[in-house]
Amino acid sequence: MSLTPVDLKIRPRRMDFGLPDPLPRHWHSNDPFKTHFFNAMSVLFPDGERYFIDSVRPFRAQIKDPVLLEQISGFIGQEGHHSREHIDYNNRLRALGYNIDRLEMPVKRRIRFVQKQFSAERQLAGTVAMEHFTAILANALLSEPQWLAQASPEMQKLWRWHALEETEHKAVAFDVYMQVCGDRKILRRAMRQATFFFLKDVTKGTLHMLKKDGKLTLSVWCKGMLWLWGRQGFFTRLIPAYRDFYRNDFHPWQHNNAVLMEQVAKEFELQPA
Repeated sequence: MSLTPVDLKIRPRRMDFGLPDPLPRHWHSNDPFKTHFFNAMSVLFPDGERYFIDSVRPFRAQIKDPVLLEQISGFIGQEGHHSREHIDYNNRLRALGYNIDRLEMPVKRRIRFVQKQFSAERQLAGTVAMEHFTAILANALLSEPQWLAQASPEMQKLWRWHALEETEHKAVAFDVYMQVCGDRKILRRAMRQATFFFLKDVTKGTLHMLKKDGKLTLSVWCKGMLWLWGRQGFFTRLIPAYRDFYRNDFHPWQHNNAVLMEQVAKEFELQPA
C-alpha cells in the first residue's frame, strides 16, 4: 500500500538562480573538498535524471490511478528542470577547466548498457534505488543546515530547491514499481549496484577536481573523509535511513518529512512550468 500523501501536489518550479559566471572555484566555505563533493554529484545529474524519466515513462499506460498519473507528470517535469539546471551548472565547471566530458562518459556508457541489456522493470528498479539516495540526501540538506552552511547564497538556493523537489517526488518511481512489478529482491540488488556506482562516480569526480586545483593533498583528503564518514559525518548520518530501503515493508514516505517540505517550499515561489 502506498503511503504517499493523497493531497501531495508535485509541480516543477521554473527558477532563475543567477549562478555567478565564472563560478567561484571553492564556493562552499572556501573548502575545496566540500565544493567538489557537491560538484561531482552535479556531474551525474543531467544524464541520470534523463534516465529516471525514461525508466518511468513507459509504464504510464499501465497505471490506472489518476492521482499517481498526475504525480508521474509532476515527477517528469521536475526531473526535466533539474537536468537543465545542472547542465548550466556543469558548463560553469567546464569553464573553470574541469574535464566534465571525461567524468560524464562512464555514466553515459553505463546508461546505454543498462537500457540495452536490462528489462524495463529492472531499469525502473535502478531509478527507485537512486531516488531513495537522492531523497535521504535531500532530507539531510533541508533538515540539517550545517551541511550547506557558508556556501554561497546562489548555490545554497540551487541545492535546497533540488532537495525540496526530490523530497516531493521521492515515492513516485517506487509507487509505479510496486504497481507494475513489486519484486523487492530486484530492488535490493539494484540498490547495491547503485550504491557502488554512486560512491565510485562521486569519488572519481571529487578526486579529478581536487587534482586540477592542486588541492589533492593528504590533509585535504583526510579532512574531507572525516566530514563525510566521521562519527557525525554527512554519509554516516544517512546510514539508518539508507538501510531502511532493504526492509520488506519499506515505503519512502515512512520517512515522513512533509512538514519540513512545506516549510522549505515557502522559500520558493511556485511557478508551474
